[in-house]
Amino acid sequence: MLQYPIVMTNQNSPLTGRERTLALALSGLLVFFLCFAAGVLARQIPSIHPASRTDTQEPAVFWEVWNLLEQTFYGDLPDAQQRTYGAIRGALSTLHDPYTVFLEPPGGEIERGQLAGAYGGIGVELWRDAQGRVTLSPYPTSPARQAGVQEGDLLLAVDAQDVNALPLTGIEALLHGEVGSTVTLTLSRPPTPPFDLPVTRAEIELPSVSYRLLDQDPTIGYLRIASFTARTSTETAEALTALLDAGATHLVLDLRDNGGGLIQSAVEVADQFLDHGAILTQVRRSGAETSMATPGGLATDLPLAVLVNPSTASAAEIVAGAIQAGGRGVLVGEPTYGKGSVQLIFTLSDGSSLHVTSAMWLLPDGQPIPAEGLAPDVPVASTDGLRDEPLERAIRYLQTGR
Repeated sequence: MLQYPIVMTNQNSPLTGRERTLALALSGLLVFFLCFAAGVLARQIPSIHPASRTDTQEPAVFWEVWNLLEQTFYGDLPDAQQRTYGAIRGALSTLHDPYTVFLEPPGGEIERGQLAGAYGGIGVELWRDAQGRVTLSPYPTSPARQAGVQEGDLLLAVDAQDVNALPLTGIEALLHGEVGSTVTLTLSRPPTPPFDLPVTRAEIELPSVSYRLLDQDPTIGYLRIASFTARTSTETAEALTALLDAGATHLVLDLRDNGGGLIQSAVEVADQFLDHGAILTQVRRSGAETSMATPGGLATDLPLAVLVNPSTASAAEIVAGAIQAGGRGVLVGEPTYGKGSVQLIFTLSDGSSLHVTSAMWLLPDGQPIPAEGLAPDVPVASTDGLRDEPLERAIRYLQTGR
């Protein structure tokens, strides 16, 4: 039987001055995150400044453990930043909540741009080819395109920093920056030797809404919402106005693969289709708050079908659930994801972010969203073929009423 050596430590050994200082610093950090214990995706962005704490018992044990690791661990130890981020993740894991999460600065920066619906950048799509090389595809009329980036260019470095070993999220974070600032790309375009190309960042908009009249029936307007950002409410109003002006008398709202976003945007979008009744109720530790529909929405009386699937989640389920529960339209497709919680997003001092589950939301009838998701009124399985069968079924429903 294998045996491991047991090393006894002096439990009363005092901390050195350096250790005491570090312990105090980590104390505030750990307790800051643990204070949310009562507390991807319906989200709100708050402005809250949690109170600090000075209890040092747990950090003292932390540094006792870490000192032993420094003395005895066979292998490389993480640096101070990795250690801090690891401590945060460990603290959050004690909450047993998959939606209370910590994002390091690259992920936090990208998420903030996505939720805002715009960011300072150069307007390129990134992916790795079969050889693992970072490949670029510039958006039309983007700063990258205007500066000379071509489809298929290989990105070697950003501001002289080699990108080959970085994750794509890390590379995207390097490309983001203040509007008007310049970033230098090192590109490869075989057989041309590698060269540097400066690009001036501009505001890159991320439209969350697309729309058109359907070819199958030009009286049916099709509105797709990919996510709920700070711009979605305005974009939805513009899309509905354009569709109505073009002669749409029926609507298909496509929420498939919409993983959520900002809860306020979802409420404002739902309000375009509802003229009375509850949209949702948020239940917090401090009590419950119900968001009500208001008269004056642009599409409160048009026949409506909503496309959903298992990737329709959170804020998208708020909209789908309000429409279904209010008898305003039918859900067509497959059951939704089944996420009924709301997260606050805190931007931290180093650019990272913290998501904290702060509320549960209820459907207009006061019931929580089922764990198995919202059940469609007209079940239709998705297929991998060229035909979009859920859309075709929604069209048939709007044409025939069944």
